[in-house]
Amino acid sequence: MDAFRRQGLIRPRQGRILGGVCAGLARRFGIAPWAMRILFVITLFVIPGSQIIVYPILWILMPSE
Repeated sequence: MDAFRRQGLIRPRQGRILGGVCAGLARRFGIAPWAMRILFVITLFVIPGSQIIVYPILWILMPSE
């Protein structure tokens, strides 16, 4: 988990909707959280079921702020 923290992948306390994974990824890559959420939804249509696996794993691995 320290590797995630060193790379700037943390779940912020402000701006969370569910677990803060999209907000944390958006902050890390310098884009708006709503854009990351839309990207997650689009990816769900392209690769069905992918977020059902990826989101909980990131939620567990990404440390909270």
